[in-house]
Amino acid sequence: MEVSNFLKKHFKHFNAASLIDAAEGYKKHLADGNKMMITLAGAMSTAELGIILAEMIRQDKVQAITCTGANLEEDIFNLVAHDFYERIPHYRDLTPQDEQDLLERHMNRVTDTCIPEMEAMRRLENTVLKFWEKADQEGKSYFPHEFFYQILLSGELEQYYQIDPKNSWMLEAAKKNLPIICPGWEDSTLGNIYAGHVISGDIKNVHTMKTGIQYMIELADWYTKTAKEESTIGFFQIGGGIAGDFPICVVPMLHQDLQRTGVPLWGYFCQISDSTTSYGSYSGAVPNEKITWGKLGIDTPKYVIESDATIVAPLIFAMVLDM
Repeated sequence: MEVSNFLKKHFKHFNAASLIDAAEGYKKHLADGNKMMITLAGAMSTAELGIILAEMIRQDKVQAITCTGANLEEDIFNLVAHDFYERIPHYRDLTPQDEQDLLERHMNRVTDTCIPEMEAMRRLENTVLKFWEKADQEGKSYFPHEFFYQILLSGELEQYYQIDPKNSWMLEAAKKNLPIICPGWEDSTLGNIYAGHVISGDIKNVHTMKTGIQYMIELADWYTKTAKEESTIGFFQIGGGIAGDFPICVVPMLHQDLQRTGVPLWGYFCQISDSTTSYGSYSGAVPNEKITWGKLGIDTPKYVIESDATIVAPLIFAMVLDM
């Protein structure tokens, strides 16, 4: 427990203390027999959070994940093309011409990391298109993560693996058939590619891919079956945006729109965000505001850590894992 002991010794105040409180609250939530959902915004997969998130999945420290389409696909991009990635430590100094040069080399930049188009995106497209077309021809439809699960479990991509597969959180999730919610998947590279194949006629039925409303219906069913007064679901939010906004709304929908009784509120809430708290900034809204929307309760444990998730999330997960 070297990491955990170091944090407990030195992280005493302010955001550092909030990190400790949130981690210990996470552990208590699970120890009390509850479940946890983690939500991933930003570019957490390209930041290689999968190294520790995969371990969280293996050790049953997370029971569901909500993420953007980018995080869904970028973990697999990293799995099959890691050696072709380029890191640019001086990214703050790049000129517009430098950016154009990267474009002409088909290197798509995510802050300090460039994803290679041909080895990552096009390589995956060649594989995923076969699965899309097969489902389309059979008149079947699946969620984006279900297509990825099929591909990963088929072994078709194994020949391209360039990292230790135990560090791929998507591969670990596929092995456990972990519930994944991916709102707004169409706002992703493969979402754009899918739309292109529908337009070109390669995919005849646009509904071969299930998307947002169907994801909310799926989430409502899972939450209703999983959340009980004696076993609530916690909400661990990394970043803001749709990855957090979409799933947290399932509770007021169940209460207010479906008039379901006996469905508990979220039982734990933590948000890691560097968004400045301000009026009108939803990502920066303090947790208490969520009480007025019927998402959290007065007694729900609530934590906010205003810092960089690429630093904070691995440290919290290390404490949850007793590292």
